[in-house]
Amino acid sequence: MPSADLPDPADLPDPADLPDPADLPDLAVCVDVGSTFTKALLVDLSEGRVVAASEHPTTVGTDVLDGYDACLADLVGHEPRAASAEVLACSSAGGGLRIAVVGNEELVTAEAGRRVALSSGGKVVAVVAVGGRGRGPGPDLEAVLRHATVPPDLVLLTGGTDGGNSEMLLAAALQVVAAGWVGPVVVAGNSEAADEVSTILGDLPHVVADNVVPRIGVLRPEGARAAIREVFLRHVIGGKGLSSRDQGRTFPAMVRGATPDVVLTGVEVLAEEVGDLGDVVVVDVGGATTDVHSVVELDPETGGLGRDVVAPTPRTRTVEGDLGMRWSAVSTVEVAGLGSLAEEAAARAAMPSYLPLTDADHDVDEAIARAATGLAVRRHAGRSTVVLGPGGRVVERSGVDLRKVGLVVVSGGVLRHGRAGVAARVLEGTIGTEAGRDGGWQLPETPRVVVDSDYVLAAVGLLAEHRPAAARRLARSLLEGAADRRVTT
Repeated sequence: MPSADLPDPADLPDPADLPDPADLPDLAVCVDVGSTFTKALLVDLSEGRVVAASEHPTTVGTDVLDGYDACLADLVGHEPRAASAEVLACSSAGGGLRIAVVGNEELVTAEAGRRVALSSGGKVVAVVAVGGRGRGPGPDLEAVLRHATVPPDLVLLTGGTDGGNSEMLLAAALQVVAAGWVGPVVVAGNSEAADEVSTILGDLPHVVADNVVPRIGVLRPEGARAAIREVFLRHVIGGKGLSSRDQGRTFPAMVRGATPDVVLTGVEVLAEEVGDLGDVVVVDVGGATTDVHSVVELDPETGGLGRDVVAPTPRTRTVEGDLGMRWSAVSTVEVAGLGSLAEEAAARAAMPSYLPLTDADHDVDEAIARAATGLAVRRHAGRSTVVLGPGGRVVERSGVDLRKVGLVVVSGGVLRHGRAGVAARVLEGTIGTEAGRDGGWQLPETPRVVVDSDYVLAAVGLLAEHRPAAARRLARSLLEGAADRRVTT
């Protein structure tokens, strides 16, 4: 007779009926540790689908991994094998990645550096053109690097075309050192001066990348973007002291990149999967910033190298640090002229974890989101204006022309957890054939709109390099309207 402590063998399944372990889904936990909320997805890699999702307020005040633990416990409750799944994370907690761009001419290399920094997942906190100053730091540079209330995490040093004048880049390096900067530096200027710049920087942690402007009219951000990612992982994420677990080693080992950089990679994957829909715009309305990512086919007439000193790129990201739902709520309503919401915005800024409970609360959140989205997309898209030149009437454009965009993806807590129809109300005045006519704004005219309700684009970006097939399938799930599988904490 079988022991009471053991199951009766007759009750056990026939081994032949058990699934082959090789046929079980390969799982990964993809985590975005945001400035306000930590979001986690359990992804079936074999099918490229979300098994479960969870989110929890980011626990910067204690240990950033406390919020992750709460999400993981939810996922394990849904699927026990989540406990042993591979973990991939990105982070914008603790202020994200703050970059100071130092160049020798604001309209050329400093501007190019600013664009590269944005595409690399950083928030550009300063752009300083050092010009022809001597070996000592100018007052602007010293203020940014030594006296700023919130200093940058790294310096992106640009200047000069390859084989051109190297004096400005060398002077800029000297001034960064003279300013007392001790943090990491990414050098992406005149390649022929790279060795001398490296000597000047000496013991400062630094990475030399390809020149962002190898010649006038050409912008090549890929090398600098990779170098910034390397510096973020090696020097920045651990240095923020967001977690003390395992002497601070656990969290940096999980993180694969800054959240905006990872999301832009996810947008790039999505753009390859949309087929006939064409160009893609993603708007992420966050607590501190509103990010706009676009992947568009450039018009050869407006994207030609001869038209711009710093050429446009098909992949563009802008970050609006004054537009957000919580940390930046006050500045959002101020810029938008919504003085009647000042008190409500202040309450949200004072408590970033604030959640709307009533219809009135949702109304305020939607109004703030509508303002943040409208302003951010307009800043990204720019406008077209007709001017009279020597050859007659000419159309001048700024920003990225979004009028023919086929797909707009919107994300952010206000959209993921909002009431029915929230996306249409938030995007009112931002998309449609009439939206941009007042002012010549180049806004999307007839796009399909999708809400990233499971926040999959960060997961797509995390999986893109090592699990590209899963990343592509997951990106396609946005277009297929996968059912909501959210687990709430």
